[in-house]
Amino acid sequence: MPRFIIERSVPPLTRAQLDQAGRLSVDVLKDMPDVRWIRSYVSDAEGKIYCEYDAPSAEAIREHARRAGLPVDRISEIALEINPAMFS
Repeated sequence: MPRFIIERSVPPLTRAQLDQAGRLSVDVLKDMPDVRWIRSYVSDAEGKIYCEYDAPSAEAIREHARRAGLPVDRISEIALEINPAMFS
């Protein structure tokens, strides 16, 4: 299954707003079994959230975002995952 990084521009969000968005995202995913949210990183300084997903296509990511009311600035498919353990 392809892996993607999604970049989202967001205004400053409270923890309650992040909680609400996360719960809505998970609810939408219940009807999209081929899409899996791995994790997200929030950068308050940049006004961005970077999300990691497994999905069959970028279009499936866009559909999830549409249903959940989430912004999408950029979707990048990951070609290769590397980590420090691979080089020791």
